[in-house]
Amino acid sequence: MKLASYWHDTAPRFDAAVQGPPGGRADVVVVGGGFTGLSAALALAKKGAQVVLLEAERVGNAASGRNGGHVNNGFAQDYAAMCARLGTERANLLYRSFDAGVDTVERIIGEEGIDCDFRRTGKLKLAAKPAHYDKLARSQELLAREVDPDTHMVSKAALSEELGSDAYYGGLVFRKSAGMHMGKFVQGLASAAARKGVRIHENTPLTALRRTSEGHEVESPGARVQARQVLLATGTSAVGPLAWFRRRIVPVGAYIIVTEQLPQDVLDRILPRRRNATNTRNLVNFFRVTPDNRLLFGGRARFAAPGPESDKKSGEILRRDMVATFPYLANVRIDYCWGGLVDMTRDRLPRAGERDGVYYSMGYSGHGTQMSTYMGTVMADVMDGNHGRNPWKDFDWPAIPGHFGKPWFLPAVGAYYRLMDVLR
Repeated sequence: MKLASYWHDTAPRFDAAVQGPPGGRADVVVVGGGFTGLSAALALAKKGAQVVLLEAERVGNAASGRNGGHVNNGFAQDYAAMCARLGTERANLLYRSFDAGVDTVERIIGEEGIDCDFRRTGKLKLAAKPAHYDKLARSQELLAREVDPDTHMVSKAALSEELGSDAYYGGLVFRKSAGMHMGKFVQGLASAAARKGVRIHENTPLTALRRTSEGHEVESPGARVQARQVLLATGTSAVGPLAWFRRRIVPVGAYIIVTEQLPQDVLDRILPRRRNATNTRNLVNFFRVTPDNRLLFGGRARFAAPGPESDKKSGEILRRDMVATFPYLANVRIDYCWGGLVDMTRDRLPRAGERDGVYYSMGYSGHGTQMSTYMGTVMADVMDGNHGRNPWKDFDWPAIPGHFGKPWFLPAVGAYYRLMDVLR
C-alpha cells in the first residue's frame, strides 16, 4: 500500500515550471498553485495580464490533488435550511454558483483540451437513517420546485439500481454532478496557464507581503516581485503571513483509500450508474469508481492532522467502513492511502473578496473542486473591475472564537459529531 495520493501517482508531472527564483515585476502575483490559483492565473493571462504564480510545493500538492475526485453541484448543507437562513432568492443564487462551477470545469477542459476523464455521472446522497431520508425528500421537493429540477429521490426499495449495499435507506440524486481525474486536471490546468505565459514557480513559498505605492511587494526565499495586484489562493496553508485567514479557517483532515483494480461485475454491483456517492452522517463517507476501475473510499476518519502514521490509522478505519458498506470487498487489497486538509469555514460556505488591497478566495469546506475552479475565473473578473460577479462578496467573515491558527479543539469537535451521528 502506498501512502501517497492516487491522483498524484497516476498523472503526468507538471514540467513547465520556471526554474530559478521569481523576480522583477508582474501585473498580478497569484499565491497558491491549486485549482483557484491556476484557473485565476489562466483567466488573467487570457485578459493580457503578466502573471507570476508562487506555489510553496508542487502544483496541486494540497487539496486540489488530495480530494475525493467529486465535481458536485449542490450545497454541503440542507437546501431547505439554507433557504430559511438566507432567503430563497439568495440561496438560489448561491446554489446556481455551484452549478456554474461544474459547468466551468467542463468548459475549461474543452477549451484547453485537458484529458482528465471528465464525466457527468451525477451524485447520490445516501440517507444513513430513515429520518434522514424523510429530510432529504422534503429538501428535494423544494429543490425541484425552486432551483434544480434535475434531482430526484430513490427509495430504499429501488436503491439496488444505484448501489450494491443494504447499509442505506434511499437517497437523493443530483444529475448535474461529475467526476474526473484530479491529478490530470491540475496538470492540464497548469500547463494551459504556462502556455498563456503565466510564470509558475514551484517550491516557492510566500514569506512576506507588503503594500507599496505601486501595489505590493511579494517576497519568497531569496527573491522579490513587484506586483500591481495579489490574489491569495492558499486554502489552509500554514506557510506565509496569513494569520488573519488562519483564524477564520479550520483545517479538518480528510482521508482516502483506493482499492486495487476491480472486475467489471464487482464495479457494476457497487455503483451500477457510476455516480459519486456521499452520505448524510456528520462523519461523512464518500466514494466513487476511479477511471481505471478502482473503488475510492474516503471520509472524516479521524480528527487529526495528516501524516504517515495518521494516514495509516485512518486508512484502517476507512477500510472497516468500506467493508461494513460492501461486505463482499472484505478481501480486496488497498493500493493507496492518504490524507489532506479541508479548509472549513464556520458556516461551510466559501469566502472571497478583498482585504487591505489583497484579493482572496478560499474556505470551500469540502466542495472545492468545482467552486475553486469557478472562483478562480470569477476573481480574475473581480480584479478586472467586475465586482458584481462574486457571489460571496456580501458575506462577513468573523474570526472563530478561540481559534488562533492551530485547531486545538478538533478532538472535541470529532467527539461531538460522533455523538450526533448516534443520536440523530
